[in-house]
Amino acid sequence: MNTPTIPPELFAPVWNPAAYGNREAIEEIFTVLRRDYPLSRVETPGYDPHWVVCKYKDVREVSRLDEIFHSGDVSKTPASKIAEQMMKDYSGGCPHIFRTLVHMDKPDHTEYRNVLKDVFMPQNIATLEEKIRATARSYVDKMARTDECDFAGEVAMLYPLEVICDLIGLPKKDHATMLRLTQWFLSYADPDLCRPGSDLSDPQSQIRNWQIVYDEIKSYYDPVIADRQANPRQDIASLIANGRIFGKPMDERGMISYFVIASTAGHDTTAATIGNAMWILARDPALFARMKRERGLIPGFVEEAIRISTPPMTFIRSATQDYELSGRQIKKGDRLYVSYLSANKDEEVFEDPFTFKPDRSPNRHIGFSYGSHICLGQHLARLEMRVLWEELFARLEAVEMAGEGKWQQSEFVCGPKDVPIRYSMNKGS
Repeated sequence: MNTPTIPPELFAPVWNPAAYGNREAIEEIFTVLRRDYPLSRVETPGYDPHWVVCKYKDVREVSRLDEIFHSGDVSKTPASKIAEQMMKDYSGGCPHIFRTLVHMDKPDHTEYRNVLKDVFMPQNIATLEEKIRATARSYVDKMARTDECDFAGEVAMLYPLEVICDLIGLPKKDHATMLRLTQWFLSYADPDLCRPGSDLSDPQSQIRNWQIVYDEIKSYYDPVIADRQANPRQDIASLIANGRIFGKPMDERGMISYFVIASTAGHDTTAATIGNAMWILARDPALFARMKRERGLIPGFVEEAIRISTPPMTFIRSATQDYELSGRQIKKGDRLYVSYLSANKDEEVFEDPFTFKPDRSPNRHIGFSYGSHICLGQHLARLEMRVLWEELFARLEAVEMAGEGKWQQSEFVCGPKDVPIRYSMNKGS
């Protein structure tokens, strides 16, 4: 079977972080790809050829076949040939500075995941609801003191940050530091969120920035690690600091990277989903009125927000052997651009995929990925979002946009950076 080639000019914006400031334009590209170029190759000047995996069934299949489609052999995020070579030169041959769970393959991935697996089991997460609800209520109370705010910056980014930092065991005075480092790491290409002094046109500068983030996180966590190894507590920091891999203490890069993934992914993707959900509500009075009337839809509202938002939009994988996928012959060594953003809008799976339906059923989205790499913190994220929306829908009486919302400029993890809203609230109990 002949494999159609995606026109490079069609796909070019997908590589460009700045293009994600226009989310609708990116979504339109993937709509065309699903229709005209399902599972096709793209050869963009300056990039290695990639298979673009944009259909739901193909994304699920690739995601579950970890031994065939590796996560850690090449750059996990979209990167040009120049950037990849610079990374290898900089790191001594490694395609990554960080070595988090998303960069690992079996058996390492299983060993590292087991360090925190029990903490994030549903029955253990459920015991946190009262404490998390108190945190959520504190942010709703702050909103009630005024009638306008930037919901993204003042609520969505800070609430899940506080939850995960409390679980890790970090003092509140350090939460802002974690937010800043998260933005430098995940939003490195956004002119509003990147590290000051960054040269967004220079790949070498970007790599240096990641190293700076690594070094700053290491500098912050080194004394935390020493403290928890000497005096373990009931917190995530103690589990990571004393974690054992194949019966031995965790190595430095693995341990610091573990703190990176806990401190960043532990809140950034949840923040993006919460911010986007409010943006949608503030532009849709009928949806808001329905949610006020039908509070039982809140769990479905959360799932639909995850599907619509899909903050971790893509991962790159590489084939370890030849494999036939939907009639296409993937060769050993081929790279695959796996789009969760596209899969969650697949018209063959989700009827009217761009309409927000809190009662969508079934809603088998893969916003938390799929297979063994499914998000370790998915149950915590769901609890955080459900509790916040329960508190908000009990208090909000009306909400509308008070200005222009803005998306982050990021080709990897992306959410709103500005959601200005005007609202009215009741005083509550």
